[in-house]
Amino acid sequence: MRRQCELLGLSRSAAYYQPRPETTMNLRLKEAIDCQYTATPFYGVPRMTAWLRREGWPVNPKRVRRLMRQMGLEAIYPKKGLSVPNRAHPVYPYLLRNLTIDRPDQVWASDITYIRLHSGFAYLTAILDWFSRYVLAWELSNTLDAAFCVSALEQALAISQPEIFNTDQGPQYTSEAFTDVLEAAGIRISMDGRGRVFDNIFVERLWRTVKYEEVYLKDYSGVTEALESLGRYFRFYNHERPHQALDWSTPAEVYFQHQEATGGPMTAAAAVTPVGLRPPSVTAARPGSLHLKFDDLWS
Repeated sequence: MRRQCELLGLSRSAAYYQPRPETTMNLRLKEAIDCQYTATPFYGVPRMTAWLRREGWPVNPKRVRRLMRQMGLEAIYPKKGLSVPNRAHPVYPYLLRNLTIDRPDQVWASDITYIRLHSGFAYLTAILDWFSRYVLAWELSNTLDAAFCVSALEQALAISQPEIFNTDQGPQYTSEAFTDVLEAAGIRISMDGRGRVFDNIFVERLWRTVKYEEVYLKDYSGVTEALESLGRYFRFYNHERPHQALDWSTPAEVYFQHQEATGGPMTAAAAVTPVGLRPPSVTAARPGSLHLKFDDLWS
């Protein structure tokens, strides 16, 4: 071991070091923060700290700030130009302002959210059709690189293609790996203004629905259980759950009915199945995918 460390230029203490996993206390705190943030996304570090203390958690602002940063959570409030996007990544203008969205595949949108596990956490991305609220594809990952977002995009494009694709300015969506796929397909790219969470409101409302109707009711022991359970929920959401904004139709009914009426893209299965029972395409019917990077710490 000594000789190997010499050849690699490493200290022996670094070779023997075993990283400590996230403590049970921090995991429980993340769960509490996630639940409260979903209910009150305008809570910043001071207010979240005060709320946690009222609930009996012995925390200070430094700990809450660190955990919220790890979870990618930030209070919704009017911001000045406090952060500058990566100059290497192009930022596209927001194209949905005052736009009337009256048909499926006019606008798709995507975002990423945090999913708690019994002994860790994962990240969920989904691609949503704005008009029908139909979830075309979703992915689960233990890292925040762009790969799982690109994979979800490729799955969705196998079903159909939008005129406009809207995201936030996160590095996953501004990366060349993601934008090149959209540009190659001739899709117009739209991005939210910085700090403008309501620019992508329908995906934000999807996250609220998924968490209150699925994630907070379960206690996923690991990523495999989360993958299977989320797969069942998204099938239920698309094909069984009536949506009030859709006059109590399901997202799949609205999405495929309009495609059938306009002669748009439809799968072979959709062409022979009644609209109310129509399954998604083979790609959309899969239970979802999981991206794991084993060179990073993961519990």
